[in-house]
Amino acid sequence: MEVSLTPELEKRIADKVGTGLYDSASEVVRESLRLLFSAEDTRARRLEQLHADIQVGLDELDRGEGIPGDRAFAEVTEFLERKRRP
Repeated sequence: MEVSLTPELEKRIADKVGTGLYDSASEVVRESLRLLFSAEDTRARRLEQLHADIQVGLDELDRGEGIPGDRAFAEVTEFLERKRRP
């Protein structure tokens, strides 16, 4: 596999190797890819959880368990004000 990098990326990789934390540019790239894939997995799990949470809310609304928007806004505002207090 051949990969082309910008001079800036090459410099940053070389700087990482220069710190002594990595033995080679390949190690830096492998670690970078592991972090990228981990971040993608985390993002996907968070999105799945968000969809599940939204569905819970929609199901509650379907059962008539919702509250009026002005009341919800007031409750959120009050909650945020309490959090701001020391």
